[in-house]
Amino acid sequence: MEFGLSQEQTLLQDSVVQYLNGAAPLDRIKRFVNNCEPRADDVWSGMVDLGIPSLIIAEEHGGIGCELLDAALVAESLGSCAAPVPFAATAVMVPWAIAEAGSDEQQLRWLPKLAEGEVIAGAAVTEAISTRLDAGVHANGDTLSGRALFAIDFEADVYLIADRDLSLYLVDADASGLRRRPLTTIDKTRRYGELVFENVQADRLPGSSDPEVCRRVIDAGRIILAADTLGASQRMLNKAVNYSKERMQFGRPIGSFQAVKHMCAEMAAQLEPCRAMMWYAAHAFDARPEEARLTICHTKSHLSEVGKFIARTSTEVHGGIGFTDELGLHYWFKRIGANRQLLGGPTQLREEAAMRQGLVEA
Repeated sequence: MEFGLSQEQTLLQDSVVQYLNGAAPLDRIKRFVNNCEPRADDVWSGMVDLGIPSLIIAEEHGGIGCELLDAALVAESLGSCAAPVPFAATAVMVPWAIAEAGSDEQQLRWLPKLAEGEVIAGAAVTEAISTRLDAGVHANGDTLSGRALFAIDFEADVYLIADRDLSLYLVDADASGLRRRPLTTIDKTRRYGELVFENVQADRLPGSSDPEVCRRVIDAGRIILAADTLGASQRMLNKAVNYSKERMQFGRPIGSFQAVKHMCAEMAAQLEPCRAMMWYAAHAFDARPEEARLTICHTKSHLSEVGKFIARTSTEVHGGIGFTDELGLHYWFKRIGANRQLLGGPTQLREEAAMRQGLVEA
């Protein structure tokens, strides 16, 4: 059996990369970072024109009706270009949660707007995975109180919130009693933040009384982050190989030296199997949900380690210029580092996988 991408999926990826190479080159990324822009609206508008926000939304709500694998392929392209646009929450986690657990009224209100790119949605579900002593959100009827850290796609119009019981709520960004505070992270190409709730009115997703819904939302986010890491790692590998062919030392390209060849070959050897691993994990989310969580845990944890290795090794191949802002390699380096920790680091994910296999007690 051959498991690969369809012609339509390959075209989707190529279209996104082609657009981002023109709309979000390194200079545009630097302007976004240095000017502390909340959103890169010009880049986002092009993504909307390509139909990216509507990717996994059903056709009846104005979407395209694709599966998570298609969204993961877009995420890989975004990571490859270090694109400064929202995606994991606004185009995947939140639409999936509303479609799966939202009422008819909630679906009619939000899904068409998300599909059209009119609304940006953030997700604050980290407390469903691990909670600091002074954080966590608790519900009292239709109101929320507490703190949620590391909201993804922070500069949003609406947020998906998980409380301590793993129920899910929608909260308007301008809701009374909600305070938003941007967080400084190593990754400046995307926006993260903290949400503080003081008796904030929230709209509960009625189908989220089953904690499995929240866990599935987290699964979807994890595979999107893993795909983003895959794309960023591939771009760093490509940059290292290209540089080794151009940089001259002792009258010959440094890529002709055995040590540099080995560094590039080791990066390629470690990364290539991750692509099929990511494809299958994303495919399993829709087609084989019974094995999806275990596969996704393994995929994100493994790609986090491989990405870390490639980020370091690619920088070493570049030598001193690899650390400079002029080259900009650090944008991909830091993006990989942020993906590594968001929604669970490798150690935590391996522990979850071990518990799911019955190797350790919960």
